[in-house]
Amino acid sequence: MSRIHLLSPRLANQIAAGEVVERPASVAKELLENSLDSGARRIDVEVEQGGIKLLKVRDDGSGIAADDLPLALARHATSKIRELEDLEAVLSMGFRGEALASISSVSRLTLTSRTADADQAWQVETEGRDMEPRVQPAAHPVGTSVEVRDLFFNTPARRKFLRAEKTEFDHLQEVIKRLALARFDVGFHLRHNGKTVLSLHEAGDEISRARRVASVCGPAFLEQALPIEIERGGLRLWGWVGLPTFSRSQADLQYFYVNGRMVRDKLVAHAVRQAYRDVLFNGRHPTFVLFLEIDPATVDVNVHPTKHEVRFRDSRMVHDFLYGTLHRALADVRPEDQVAAPAAVSPMMRPSGLAAGEFGPQAEMGLAASVLETSVASPQPAWRGAGAGYQQPVANPGVPAAEAQAAYREYFAPLPTAQMQSMPQEQGDIPPLGYAVAQLKGVYILAENAQGMVVVDMHAAHERITYERLKQAMASEGLRGQPLLVPESIALSQREADCAEEHGEWFQRLGFELQRLGEETVAIRQIPALLKQAEATQLVRDVLADLLEYGTSDRIQAHLNELLATMACHGAVRANRRLTIPEMNALLRDMEQTERSGQCNHGRPTWTQLSMDQLDKLFMRGQ
Repeated sequence: MSRIHLLSPRLANQIAAGEVVERPASVAKELLENSLDSGARRIDVEVEQGGIKLLKVRDDGSGIAADDLPLALARHATSKIRELEDLEAVLSMGFRGEALASISSVSRLTLTSRTADADQAWQVETEGRDMEPRVQPAAHPVGTSVEVRDLFFNTPARRKFLRAEKTEFDHLQEVIKRLALARFDVGFHLRHNGKTVLSLHEAGDEISRARRVASVCGPAFLEQALPIEIERGGLRLWGWVGLPTFSRSQADLQYFYVNGRMVRDKLVAHAVRQAYRDVLFNGRHPTFVLFLEIDPATVDVNVHPTKHEVRFRDSRMVHDFLYGTLHRALADVRPEDQVAAPAAVSPMMRPSGLAAGEFGPQAEMGLAASVLETSVASPQPAWRGAGAGYQQPVANPGVPAAEAQAAYREYFAPLPTAQMQSMPQEQGDIPPLGYAVAQLKGVYILAENAQGMVVVDMHAAHERITYERLKQAMASEGLRGQPLLVPESIALSQREADCAEEHGEWFQRLGFELQRLGEETVAIRQIPALLKQAEATQLVRDVLADLLEYGTSDRIQAHLNELLATMACHGAVRANRRLTIPEMNALLRDMEQTERSGQCNHGRPTWTQLSMDQLDKLFMRGQ
């Protein structure tokens, strides 16, 4: 190897640029974040050839003083932090002081700015090499313009990795959309090759914010999204979550913000995935636009050069808060919510108590038990239970698991009968799913409601109803453990064994009994009776891996739910079984009261609405 030597400032800047500047979209992100940090209320972006030839960002922020212009292009120069302690509560989008220096080292950059108290604007230019910046007077209103031309003109090896113009522009446009969702109080305007592409005006109220979400994510998302807002224990979560039926084949409609900064965090992704676990079709991805507000001192944003990742001081609390909030919000969706007004005009859901996420996924059975108690105790509207002809079962805590399962199998064998319900004349008396009028091919129920026609997959709907009641019974009764005749010994790392010992009480509540035998050995002495066929050793290993990674795990509950889902599938009414009108109405009324009744246990939709407008279009009425 050659002797050690210092890198030239030019080469050092270009290497640093590799961490920050990957493509035109990276440049746009850094410049836009600077504009937002300057207090801008309007940002105009002009792009040519996908940002490769020209990328110009102009804002009406506070501007940069003339004496600071050359310093703004120096490495590690910033106005956003001064001491190490400032990093413990960063609220600005940027703070490293590397963006402009990195961008200027691989492009021809012109920075023009004027402060409110200055008589005129000043301009500084650089051309991607180690030279003194040129400062001269210029004409410009209060604010800043940054013009970046010929990106990577002096680093051809980097330039050849850029994609086609359309691809680069799509990436750049996505960056602007992400920031537009983060800052509703700022107007964003984008032009590409002389044509206006985006014109998002300042959004100051809920209706305007919803319109911006619809502009960025599409109106279909907002029509199929559930607005939520909740605050607890110093955490506030608000935004929109897509209904399970509005899922995607890829995770391309997922926006999550922490204190206004968009992040892609594996802890957040895990919490969201758990919340949707029971209602999403296999291989599909949920959609959401969510904003988490948290004390800046409890989150570290200085984890990655691009600031896409964060680290939470209490990750377990954040995980459980996110999971609990989304889990309850999705569970509380009823048919009347889906046939009501779109999310754009519906009020934010503000759950409290258990619904506020006071428990993580490991306490899912407790949540189900509370829901069971609430559903029995709470008064219902007049149409609740109309045509049902039977009472919902309430699990007896003293009944053993085997007897409870037998009772439920007997209960779900026949569908109940009831008095036939006629369609009321007044629209206000019609329940959300209406009243049954016919059965199609022994598979679907056709019903009429106030909006038009409802089509129900009777097996899928009954499967969900059965599944939820089995979960409630399990929650009320609890889990019964089954001791092993010969305890199973597991060889673990010391860290895993410590984790198993630390969470021993939690394992015991779920039916497991673990005993520490040595520094790296744990014995399984008891497993849940319902999981006697499961591979206990591997299950415990997987659970410990989750606990070490996320501070929580739902694998045991997931295995139990899979078993209950299988029982529900076998207990649900089968296809080609002829139902009477009262039996069909009974099923509709149960769907209106059951959690997650919009999807079966496998995530398939259980019902769909055809409005009169949709039916008229099918027959070209009024055209």
